Amino acid sequence: MVELTYYPDEVLLRKAHPVADIDAEIKQLSQEMVATLYQAQGLGLAAPQVSRGVRLFVVNLPNDNPRVFINPEVVETSVDEIMLEEGCLSIPGTFANVLRPAAVRVQARDTNGKPFTLSAEGMLARVIQHELDHLNGVLFWDHLPERRRERLQKKYTAPQSVRS
Repeated sequence: MVELTYYPDEVLLRKAHPVADIDAEIKQLSQEMVATLYQAQGLGLAAPQVSRGVRLFVVNLPNDNPRVFINPEVVETSVDEIMLEEGCLSIPGTFANVLRPAAVRVQARDTNGKPFTLSAEGMLARVIQHELDHLNGVLFWDHLPERRRERLQKKYTAPQSVRS
């Protein structure tokens, strides 16, 4: 497992770099991220959330196998949007309704370097968009009106970082 990083850590606010080589280190990181995600009972985890500034995230929804997305790009979004409550492992205890496209199509690579395209809707589409935001230095509350975001930021207190 890897240690979670909490807001306001700078790595969460910067755009992540593409993964140049899918080597043993990247494969190990993705495995550790899946284990951390499972332990934290989250749905998705991006590399910046574990202090790694690379374009990698993992998703583990109930009744599905863990998925790894390396250098992901959303290539299409639906016109239909859905407002749902979101939270974030890097901003624990903070939740807000966020409007996002209901469906997306994403291209990425797996841990073997093989490219894939995935069409997703529902919760999978939402988690993909949330994690992709992390790779671009965007947090879920950045989608909120300024006053609402400021109120949430004022109430938020970062937990002490504890190594698992």
